[in-house]
Amino acid sequence: MRRALAALRGLIVGAAVYLSLPALAALPVEHWTLPNGARVYWVRSDALPMLDVRLEADGGSRRDPAGQAGLAAATALMLGRGIEARDGQPALDENALTEAWADLGAQWSALATLDRFSVSLRTITRPDLLERAVALAARQLAAPAFDAAVWARERDRLVAAWREAQAQPDTLARRRYAEAVYRGHPYGVEATPDSWAAIDRAALQDFYRRHTRACDARVTLVGPIGREQAESIANRLLTGWAAHGCAPLPAVPEVAPLERAQDLRLPFPGAAQAQILIGRPGIARRDPDYLPLLLANHIFGGGGFTSRLMREIREQRGLTYGVHSHFLAGRHAGAFTVMLQTRPDQADLAVSLVRESLRRFTAEGPTDDEIAAAKTSLIQGFALRLDSNRKVLDQVAALAWSDLPLDELDTWTARLAAIDLDTLMRAWRRVIDPDRLVTVVVGGQP
Repeated sequence: MRRALAALRGLIVGAAVYLSLPALAALPVEHWTLPNGARVYWVRSDALPMLDVRLEADGGSRRDPAGQAGLAAATALMLGRGIEARDGQPALDENALTEAWADLGAQWSALATLDRFSVSLRTITRPDLLERAVALAARQLAAPAFDAAVWARERDRLVAAWREAQAQPDTLARRRYAEAVYRGHPYGVEATPDSWAAIDRAALQDFYRRHTRACDARVTLVGPIGREQAESIANRLLTGWAAHGCAPLPAVPEVAPLERAQDLRLPFPGAAQAQILIGRPGIARRDPDYLPLLLANHIFGGGGFTSRLMREIREQRGLTYGVHSHFLAGRHAGAFTVMLQTRPDQADLAVSLVRESLRRFTAEGPTDDEIAAAKTSLIQGFALRLDSNRKVLDQVAALAWSDLPLDELDTWTARLAAIDLDTLMRAWRRVIDPDRLVTVVVGGQP
């Protein structure tokens, strides 16, 4: 009876919150597939004379070959370091390329994350500038120089930064935590001087050809252009990628379940703060429990000063300035992680409090007031995720990458408001096992 009343109260409160907010206009996401296989997602937005474009391919770090960790990131880095001469057009070194983008007042960038190889373009839509920006981006995507001397210089910079980072306890904590949570999965592999040394120009070229293909690319466009122009721009930008073919990519294994707890206490002499990471494998983005777990985590540790962890560990005991938990949800089950820093002599107490908080939350769940407050916070903050073209681009590109429904953003608030206690706790208990956690403490006092 208590659960039924609690569920009814949660639905009433959630509906009241949802209905009391100004209605968000539906986001008009249109989607189609090009003859080359690329999937295009287009949102017309006339607010600014600015076009934002995102191209994404299956070339994130999960695709790094054995012994060459960091190859995806290095390829993205070098994509912006010059263009080869081709089709009667002269080569552009990195300085000339930077100046060309500056002359257009446009922004171009490339990035490799765990899952995605992403290229972003932002340009004014004045016809002459738009034409030149698309042409330059198409050249850059079709004929990157991957200059060996430039890569040698960038590799030295990466190695220098890596060595400097080894003097920080949080670097050691993150590495050992990723190794323990992912246990050999590509999500947990770190680039090192040895793996960068194994990367040469041929490796960069080969990775780029294998993993940037039009056949499985996603192209997202947001701005004041029509569908016909959006399709034309997508086709032009993908010309170079279409030439890369579409050879099948090997399957990437899933993250294995965590069978037992693991507790790593690592000394770090001189560390003023102990670095603490506690967690386990979580969920993939397409998991149907993603939204209930987002709500549950907001209550537990993701809601800033309103979260349970902040109240119990900072406000009541003063052990830390901040404690936070989050789910990293990608193509595979990223980690659920609790992070905090505290004085070395307080590390054991902080760890025990986090574990006890997890056990209590998993056993008892949140209160009705906590659920209502979390829904209010998340729903009121949702509009801020869509208040600029760039943010709309990020959100639509994310749903495109995960093959989510086109109305994912339109129905988000209603679906969140409808989550009840039973749904929330079923999702949480399916994923979170307080007795099987990875705990890493670096710099704690023995």
